[in-house]
Amino acid sequence: MDIIKKISEELEVKETQVQAAVELLDEGCTVPFIARYRKEKTGALNDEQLRHLAERLEYLRSLEEKKETVLKTIEEQGKLTPELREEILAAETQVKLEDLYRPYRPKRKTRASVAKEAGLQPLADMILEQKTEEPLEKLAEAFINEEKGIKDAAAALAGASDIIAEGISDSADYREWIREKTEQKGVLISEAKNPEEKSVYETYYEFSEAVSKIAGYRVLAINRKKKKKILTVKIEAPEEDILRYLNRKTLTKKTAEKDNAPGSLRAFLEAAVADAYSRLIQPAIERELRNMLTEKAEDSAIDVFGKNLTQLLMQPPIAGQTVLGWDPAFRTGCKLCVVDPTGKVLDTAVIYPTAPTNERKIAEAKAKLKQFIKKYGITLISCGNGTASRESEQIIVELLHEIPEKVSYVITNEAGASVYSASKLASEEFPEFDVGQRSAASIARRVQDPLAELVKIDPKSIGVGQYQHDMDQKKLGEALGGVVEAAVNKVGVDLNTASVPLLTYVSGVSKVIAKNIVSYREEHGGFKDRKELLQVPKLGPKAFEQCAGFLRISGGTNPLDATAVHPESYAATNKLLQSHEPAELGKLSAKEREALAEETGIGKLTLDDIIEELLRPGRDPREDMPKPILRSDVLDMKDLQEGMILKGTVRNVIDFGAFVDIGVHQDGLVHISQLTNKKFVKHPLEVVSVGDIVEVKVLSVDPEKKRIGLSMIL
Repeated sequence: MDIIKKISEELEVKETQVQAAVELLDEGCTVPFIARYRKEKTGALNDEQLRHLAERLEYLRSLEEKKETVLKTIEEQGKLTPELREEILAAETQVKLEDLYRPYRPKRKTRASVAKEAGLQPLADMILEQKTEEPLEKLAEAFINEEKGIKDAAAALAGASDIIAEGISDSADYREWIREKTEQKGVLISEAKNPEEKSVYETYYEFSEAVSKIAGYRVLAINRKKKKKILTVKIEAPEEDILRYLNRKTLTKKTAEKDNAPGSLRAFLEAAVADAYSRLIQPAIERELRNMLTEKAEDSAIDVFGKNLTQLLMQPPIAGQTVLGWDPAFRTGCKLCVVDPTGKVLDTAVIYPTAPTNERKIAEAKAKLKQFIKKYGITLISCGNGTASRESEQIIVELLHEIPEKVSYVITNEAGASVYSASKLASEEFPEFDVGQRSAASIARRVQDPLAELVKIDPKSIGVGQYQHDMDQKKLGEALGGVVEAAVNKVGVDLNTASVPLLTYVSGVSKVIAKNIVSYREEHGGFKDRKELLQVPKLGPKAFEQCAGFLRISGGTNPLDATAVHPESYAATNKLLQSHEPAELGKLSAKEREALAEETGIGKLTLDDIIEELLRPGRDPREDMPKPILRSDVLDMKDLQEGMILKGTVRNVIDFGAFVDIGVHQDGLVHISQLTNKKFVKHPLEVVSVGDIVEVKVLSVDPEKKRIGLSMIL
């Protein structure tokens, strides 16, 4: 297989682009580096295209290696024909290759292999030829062999049937046809083991849907309940169609026209066909299709999770504010942490304004809050959305009405904060704090710089996906790691303030190098120039090439170190600045830019990026994202009325809709059918993303079930 050609067709790009990208990946270049600094070579393939390319490259190379092994194995058996070799080399999937290899794969003992050992292969061949007019019983008598367990003609015929059934089952063409037919016409059915048991999954107690149409989130929900032994699941295939096909392929026209009375050749072969399907083919095809459905559902869920995570990581920082982080709780008290605009912890405390409480404790809590606000100039309170968040919000609003200072509050998604606070990293960062104080610090810093704080948490624990605990954790982890890497490198990292976890996501920077960068920084008082990176242990020229453009230095010796311009382009950039002002460069026409690119010896795409950096040095791409809603008053669920128009923040996007925070502690659901009436929506991500600020109308309120129905069709 021509891998380059295959990938170029899938990505719908030129073969030269794929070839260049493959060469760069093989040289050890990272996806962010190639996407940003090798646009000329790849024709500006983006991160998403490059990641897909890298995945397909790995899969197809693995497939080619497997083909070599299969060909060698079959050749050693002396069974490799030119036609089979051609079929194997043309296989484009692992499934197709496995189908072709099945007849030649060394098998454990089977009914057919036992029959072959007993010398029944010739009998099976004679029956399959369908040329003899002799009764089957008479034909089989010649193969009776008591020493090998063939005591009578019936035993010989049973063994021959097993051989024929396995032969039918091993046919790659038959399996491919049956798999496609089952995928097209099969129905996935789930039933409750105990129909009387109450569950949120009662929808699936008597459920059926076409395999070709079932939504991924339904597949994952059914898988979860099957794993917990609440449901039984099966795929009902179009059996009559399949048996008709197999009989047509197995029986000659003459045999098919004969009577199928018991004992006849036709009846015998039809029984062998039915046995091949029910015992050997159907269970395997069902497993394969269930796995295929699960894989597709997981890929879709991972894709949604990745897009949600990207939006969450790319939320704009609320800069320049002293923030009070509030980790709400009941019995153990609410943990507070004050951080200055740089994220440095100034103070911590524990207050008890939530149940079980009394007026004295509430008064003490408010007094402590007022003291903090006055002493540190707090301008924003970031309250986590976990247990006791609602009660904490009531206290915050009461407080804001009692003080002269202008202070806002924001409800912050604290998913993963508890995971971080109990981690080794948190104990190293805040050795003197307990887990509650660490969590409060994290909640405060999340609004100051969401990206820098969220990279400290396992992406799977951030809570913007669906069924993430039910899927392949390795695949999920790798995909989300790529998402975080893309976000970090898109934004860039301050070399003199970045934490080790943040640095490890920078292109070309391993965990060891990240630790060495921080150690060097602590020892030498910060980096003054990007070239200093080459003095960091383990950070050689290749790692420098990969990471330098993504690491920024503010106030260093070279102003270009504060931009995304790569050091390899400094000479060309300085040449540009000697003859042009940045504003002048921005006004150049496409033709003038092409001439300038040729003159300076850099590509047109690289020149465009350099000009963009010079026009907006130090620009943060997160500035273009919607800002969080800052609140000063509280709304209760009981205050909601049908028809109300409110502003909210999209917290999570899933296959069937989006959850929106409208400030009542319970997120409302905008079903996919209520996202817009302007176009057909295949997936909610076509309309909304995590972090979007949207206007919604209240459709329904159910306080008992804590459900709010919303619509974006106003």
